[in-house]
Amino acid sequence: MIRIEMNRVAGDYGFDAKDANGHVIGTDTSREGGGQDYGVRPMQMLLMALGGCSGIDVVMILKKQRQTVTAFKMDISGEREAGKEPSLWKTIHVIFDLQGDIDQTKAERACELSMKKYCSVAETLRRAGAEITWEVKVTA
Repeated sequence: MIRIEMNRVAGDYGFDAKDANGHVIGTDTSREGGGQDYGVRPMQMLLMALGGCSGIDVVMILKKQRQTVTAFKMDISGEREAGKEPSLWKTIHVIFDLQGDIDQTKAERACELSMKKYCSVAETLRRAGAEITWEVKVTA
């Protein structure tokens, strides 16, 4: 069983979240929502989790294929349901931007495998109703 500790540290809504290994991330709501902008919005953290999960998958797959990844970034955007509580992610788009000695076809397949098969965060978001799309860019 995994345990997360939440400790309110800033105003009404600012919390530090500590994982089982002691890593800490600050969370808060917007100033408009009564927060102090202390940390990451929890729903945005889901998109960050998607990027972290998928990024690990993609690098692992490409390393096994002897592809050299010298730089890697992702741009993740999403739209939430309007006028609903709770407001879930409706659409999410990920741009994988890879640099290195990487075959484009292998990069596309690695990203597809992550998003459709290996990334638990992607599957969790999909089961909650999100439509996830992606594109892959490779430069030398």
